[in-house]
Amino acid sequence: MEEILLKCIVVDDSSLQRLAIVKLIRDHANLKLVSEYNNAIETKNGLLDNEIDLIFLDIEMPVLTGFELLDDLPNKPQIIFVTGKTQYAFKAFDYDAVDYIHKPVTKERFNNAVAKAINLYKLKHQIAAAPEDEDYIFVKSNLKNRKVFLNKLKYIQALGDYVKFVTEKENFVVLATMKSFEEQLPNDKFLRTHKSYIVNLDKIERYNSKNIEIDKRGCNLKSV
Repeated sequence: MEEILLKCIVVDDSSLQRLAIVKLIRDHANLKLVSEYNNAIETKNGLLDNEIDLIFLDIEMPVLTGFELLDDLPNKPQIIFVTGKTQYAFKAFDYDAVDYIHKPVTKERFNNAVAKAINLYKLKHQIAAAPEDEDYIFVKSNLKNRKVFLNKLKYIQALGDYVKFVTEKENFVVLATMKSFEEQLPNDKFLRTHKSYIVNLDKIERYNSKNIEIDKRGCNLKSV
């Protein structure tokens, strides 16, 4: 993954406290300061115009508190609360806060909180960018929908009115047609090699003009 750069804002009604956090942000290689605000109302408007990854947020502010600001946000960035009060710590984590820093903020404490935010960002984007082999389909079996991960599926075999699924962990049979699954499976990953088989191309070990071999099991490529 390329170097992480979190776009962030600072929200605090104290100009001195904002200045302290802004300096820490500018000294951090993985943070980019987008803006700073002294109240929650301007912050809310600013978030409409900017895509933000992380907010350094005070709690006690005029008109709207930091909590009230978050209550009004449909899509919340990551939050690091920065406050002089300790009594809000438990409530802060009801908002899935990354961390809760007590003022005055030290560089070490700041960097520890940012490290947590970076790790969460990485995790989120790894999940969002999961490779195609993490795709899955649902297969109805015994009146329940069973999740089958495509990267674990070796092949499908026709058995009359039934279809047999062979995966890395288990085999099971369902009442269905091959055609229904042929239409669901990505054609760049799976191939109907024979009227009786659909195979995962990544699982093929050897093949010739008549047979393919998956885990030393032959599957006909052509009708016989």
